[in-house]
Amino acid sequence: MIYLDNAATTKMFKGAVAVYEKYACQTFFNPSAGYDEAIKVSKDIDEAREKILKKLGVKGSVIFTSGATESNNIAIFGSKRNGKWEYVFSEGEHPSVYNVAKELESQGYIVHFIGLRKDGQVDYDQLLNCLNERTRLISTMHVSNETGAINNLKLIDEIRQQKCPKALFHVDGVQAFCKLEYNLSEYNVDLYTISAHKFCGPKGVGALYVKNTSSLKNITFGGGQEGGYRSGTENVGGIMAMGYAIDNYDTQANYIKVEKLKEEFVKEVSKDLKITILEGESPYILGLNLQGVNGETIMRALQDEGILVGIGSACSTKKAGNRVLNSMGYDINQIKSHIRISFIGDLKVEEVKDAGKKLVEVYNRIWENVK
Repeated sequence: MIYLDNAATTKMFKGAVAVYEKYACQTFFNPSAGYDEAIKVSKDIDEAREKILKKLGVKGSVIFTSGATESNNIAIFGSKRNGKWEYVFSEGEHPSVYNVAKELESQGYIVHFIGLRKDGQVDYDQLLNCLNERTRLISTMHVSNETGAINNLKLIDEIRQQKCPKALFHVDGVQAFCKLEYNLSEYNVDLYTISAHKFCGPKGVGALYVKNTSSLKNITFGGGQEGGYRSGTENVGGIMAMGYAIDNYDTQANYIKVEKLKEEFVKEVSKDLKITILEGESPYILGLNLQGVNGETIMRALQDEGILVGIGSACSTKKAGNRVLNSMGYDINQIKSHIRISFIGDLKVEEVKDAGKKLVEVYNRIWENVK
């Protein structure tokens, strides 16, 4: 099997599995308990927080969650305040942000959605014209899970400082954390979301970086864990396995490997002029438009050949259309014929080249039957 849907999820490091097993079956103590063994576990969790802060290059707090969806909900709902505040999102957001924004709107809050440029980045001119002194929150992706487009966080912060310096800046960093080299402190981000299973950690665990906890209100109530912002016994095994993944995911080495993989794959598929390549700045994600053939048909056919690809966000594949591509100006036929390829550093060049060749073969076989 050749797995090319790594934007959906990644395979766990074997070492991360071993760490998870240790904290699930041996050092399994509840970190909120008062005896020495539990206190040691609590300290281990705090060390995992420090790993995230160090990787991001910031100071502040880390709230451990069940994953990106919960982190995004805490960031957005925890930021809302009564009054005529306005909340700004891009059309390119993952459902775990976009649907929270729609829920805010349904509750009567003033919500604005900023369109995308043709390259998949936020329309910065539209953002500039939208922001004002009533803006409470700006929420946008770091890297698009659909296209690999990288938003210019520094520019967004400059626009914020110009129009609404007191507004909070939330970034969904799920497709960027560990995969790109950056220092988050350069962007003045207030809230930043990560998810462990996107960088070879376990599913069901993530984190929210918070620059200043006074900017947030808790949205759930319970035992007061995670500073009261995420009550409930921590997923210790998941947290520690995520810490292992952070330590062992070599950002620079993987980036170089993935650049090469993407280059070789593009060489193969670009031999067919009917295939349009949508390249974002991140080498991890690549979009393909397969003229005249339904993307899901290609996905199923490739699956029969032992090659797994995506057709968009794994959280919205059962829904018709594609809001992100539509905002970029793609018509319904282009959207229907779109597939997503996403890489990881442990793939072999030969595997990627074979997958590219097989994709072209499968596509042309189907094309001959539908043209």
